[in-house]
Amino acid sequence: MNLRWIFAPLVALLLSACVVAPPGRGGAVVVAPALPVVVELGVEPFYFYGGFHYYYDNSRWSYSRSRSGPWVELPRSHYPRETRLRGRDDRRDDDRDRRDRDDRDDRRRDRDRDGRR
Repeated sequence: MNLRWIFAPLVALLLSACVVAPPGRGGAVVVAPALPVVVELGVEPFYFYGGFHYYYDNSRWSYSRSRSGPWVELPRSHYPRETRLRGRDDRRDDDRDRRDRDDRDDRRRDRDRDGRR
């Protein structure tokens, strides 16, 4: 009976799609929500969502309670599916988007080739 009271909050926390990480200092726990499916960045590589500041650099995301840091690396499971860079000439897709598009093209090419035989 007592085990249920211990495991129920733990399971609820794990199923909530949040990151739990110890902060830089102190004994508190920080919970960062996953980013939305599409994130559009302006000239600066910062994004504010759910009370957290997110920083995008070289296809990697970090998060912090403050824009000045300390920054903690965001797990890849919490990355957005697409990162749009607004106001920049060098439009680069996120690596994951490029891999997904390449895989989809490969599957389509294989399907077309197999259908012609």
